[in-house]
This record gives sequence, C-alpha cells and structure tokens, in this order.
Amino acid sequence: MKNIHRNLIQATVLAIAPIALSSHAQDVNYPTSGVKIIVPFTAGGAADVLTRQLAENLRAKLGQSWVVENRTGAGGNIGMEAVKTAAPDGHTISSATIGTLSINQFLYSNLSYNPVSDFVYVSKIWENCNAFVVAPSHPATNVKEFLDWAKAKPNGVTFGSAGVGTTPHLAGELFRVRTGIQATHIPYRGAAQSMPALMSGETDFAIDNIASYTPLIQAGRVKALAVTCAQRWPTMPNVPTMAESGVRDFLVTSWGAFVLPKGTPMAIANKLSNAIKEIASDPAVKEKFLATGALAVSSTPAETAAFAESERTKWREVVRISGAKLD
Repeated sequence: MKNIHRNLIQATVLAIAPIALSSHAQDVNYPTSGVKIIVPFTAGGAADVLTRQLAENLRAKLGQSWVVENRTGAGGNIGMEAVKTAAPDGHTISSATIGTLSINQFLYSNLSYNPVSDFVYVSKIWENCNAFVVAPSHPATNVKEFLDWAKAKPNGVTFGSAGVGTTPHLAGELFRVRTGIQATHIPYRGAAQSMPALMSGETDFAIDNIASYTPLIQAGRVKALAVTCAQRWPTMPNVPTMAESGVRDFLVTSWGAFVLPKGTPMAIANKLSNAIKEIASDPAVKEKFLATGALAVSSTPAETAAFAESERTKWREVVRISGAKLD
C-alpha cells in the first residue's frame, strides 16, 4: 500500500509540474521597461499599421511603453539584422513577415541573418489574403474562363507586380506552374505603376494583397475572380476561393509574426504569445484588423516556427522556378 501511495504522489507531482511551469512562465516579470518593435518596412504599409494597432493593445495589457520603429531597406533584411543583434531580453521585437522569415533566404545569397536559428518565434499576429484580379473589361467572369482564354493566346499572358521577388511576383509564378499556362512577369517599380497597368489592360492579371485592391474592386475599376485563402474573405463573400475555382493546392496568404533575438527566455516568448492570443480573440480587435484588410490571428511559439518552415518549403521551389535573385 505504501508503494501504491508513493506512486500516486509521484504521478500527481509529475502531472502538476508542467502546469506549474506554465504558470511560472505566465508570471515572469515582463516587460520591465519600454519595448521596441522594429518593423522592417516603411511607415503606412500594412505591416506597419497592423503592428501599431497591436502595440497599443499590448501596452494596455502588459504595461510599459511599446514603440514602433521603422528600420527599412534590403527587402526587410536590415530591420531583421537589427533585432538579431539586440539584447535577448524581450524588449526588442521584430514584426517579421512572410518575406523576411520564409522567402528572403532564397532570394539573397548572402542574407545577414538566419531566419531559423537567429530568432525565438513568438506568435503569428496577422494574416491577409490575395485576390486574383483582372481589368474590368476582361471577358472572363471566373478563373476557368480566364484559363480557357489564356491558353488560347499564342504568346501567352502577362502579369504584373511591384517588383522581382515580391509576393505578387512569386504568386503569379506559382499560378503559372499550377495551371500550366504560359505567363510572363512584368515587374514595375511599385504598386503606383502596377495597378494602373492592370486596370488599363496593359497586363492581363495580378495576384496581390486584397487590402490594396479592395477600393478598386468596390469601385469597379478591377474585377476579382478569386481569392487565394482557404475560405472566402469576410468582406468579399461572393468571390470564390481558388480551390472553389478549380485551382488546387494554391493557398497563398501574406502574414506577419513576432520574433525575438536568439537567447530570449521562453518564459518571455510564452507570456507574449499568450497576450497576443487574448488580444486576437477580442471582437473589437478582430473588427479593427479586418477594416485594415487583415485577420487578427495568434499561435504558440512552436506553431509559429512550424508554420514558417512549411512556408519555406513552398516558396523555396517557387523562387527556384522563377529564377528571381535580389543580390
């Protein structure tokens, strides 16, 4: 009986230990001073706007000041390097993206950071969809009709983007491969040139950030044939997904995530991840993010790292096929 009793006590202690550790992680004294979130892109873009919204929520929830700093250049690489070399105490965070965590390592041969080993992953923070858009005068009313039209063109079709190596460029290359059409990429210097080119019919299609094109779609200046997320987008319920349109294995979203410098204690990463989870579940936050063109999301540190790795698997091959290089 004594042995049985002893075993029961040991089993109970083992069962409680993870809970106690988790609780301890929750109670870690963080933050102890102001927090700086580095956005590796220009002010006013989606990543910047969404990060600033989240920073305000984190300030209210965790205390201290939360300041967003834009550290731009080299496709986000300069900002990522600044976080890599910061003190690993949780007070410098990178608001990273699909590009800086899952694509740039295949575009740049001499990347100044390793997205796998130089950071502690915290949580996804936002996700947005892309829209497959054509000029309003285009004869196609759905993706199937577009593909029939494209395959009948002797010299193929064209698609535009804001530059080589951007998500719209790589999404267009992936669409070409998945559907078997002949398509040529036309890089522009930015959205200010690529959008008018699409509207005028200078290019035949684009697969780009839904937030950027929503005003044009609503005004009838471009036509959305599909969205590239898993479900229909909340603000465009009548636009089918690529899967519904017959294009399988074409899930293309843009997303952001928080990462910390390597060596940051996991207790800090877990506390920050849990705070983001609570914030992202707030209906008011969800509504505010959606108004900006994104979904408020969250994930555990392990889930975030695994997701970024799954994205690398996809985009490594797409970059290879496209031949894109940014050195």
